[in-house]
Amino acid sequence: MKIDFLLIGGGIAGISLGYRLKKAGKKIRIYDLPESNQSSRIAAGLYNPVTGRKMVKTWKADQLFAEIKPFYQELELLTGKKFLIDQPIYRPFLSIEEQNEWMGHSADPGFSEFLEQIYSSSQSKNLFDVFGGVMLKNSGWLQIPSFLDAMNSYFEGELIHEKFDEESLISNSEGWEYKGLKTNALVYCNGLGSMDSKFFGYLPFAPVKGELLEVKQSFDPDYIVNRGVFRVSLGNNIFRVGSTYTKHDLEEGPTESAKNEILDRLKELVNSPVEKIVSHKSGIRPATRDRKPFLGKHPKAQSVYIFNGFGAKGVSLVPYFSKLMSEFLLVNSPIESEVDIARYFNYI
Repeated sequence: MKIDFLLIGGGIAGISLGYRLKKAGKKIRIYDLPESNQSSRIAAGLYNPVTGRKMVKTWKADQLFAEIKPFYQELELLTGKKFLIDQPIYRPFLSIEEQNEWMGHSADPGFSEFLEQIYSSSQSKNLFDVFGGVMLKNSGWLQIPSFLDAMNSYFEGELIHEKFDEESLISNSEGWEYKGLKTNALVYCNGLGSMDSKFFGYLPFAPVKGELLEVKQSFDPDYIVNRGVFRVSLGNNIFRVGSTYTKHDLEEGPTESAKNEILDRLKELVNSPVEKIVSHKSGIRPATRDRKPFLGKHPKAQSVYIFNGFGAKGVSLVPYFSKLMSEFLLVNSPIESEVDIARYFNYI
């Protein structure tokens, strides 16, 4: 059988790119083992336009956030499933200086798409926000397991739940052959699996471990709280709280130290006792050394591409960059230099 694209990896990246290619009329196959994309399934799924201790607009926020809701809502219509939760994010201020700075941002048109309201006083006795905070819009979270399950059903026979064996690849004049399947191109979307690839092992991945808790608390506002940790309602007074960022002990599962770190930060944010820890999970994110994703074509191997390295922000990065990547694959539109793997060709 002949296809146009064989995608390796069925996490957020592979599924989203596969959809765009299929929508363009291309024949695709996606090879994926569900247990191999745990970094997608365990991820928090938050899309947040303001980030970091300094509370600045996230990288490329204007371009990225214009694509997020239209893309996932299109897939909700396609599958008949609901997985995008459009919800404001409340970020408490830590000082009067920060409050004043954000009062200034309120007059900046560059923030208007993301700034719902600024508060100069506490919004709840259940929050430690004596200086008030900022309520952000065009934010929320993606129920990633529901998204992946819905899209798996959509792709049906085009998604093969089988480990991809790179040693079975055969190069030919038209592209590649894999177990009788002939394809014009290979696209690696398999997260940290690309580190072991003979094509992309040279790229500077910088894996980061993250841990999450699900806890029971009685305080249940209609917004996400995010400062030091994020706190997302899953319903029935259960909240997902996280996340940690660890560059060591990557093979170790959930740890007591990370659990305590999350709980300590939660106590500094929310004035409501944790009644129960429901679950504690960990995953390894496919982050990169410069914290920018990897897009592009291998400089030597014919018709071999990568769409990878989205780290902890896959939900917000993938809609925009899957559009760029699909246009590159389909009509050879240029890839932005910040994310083009050409920036690392000297390392081969």
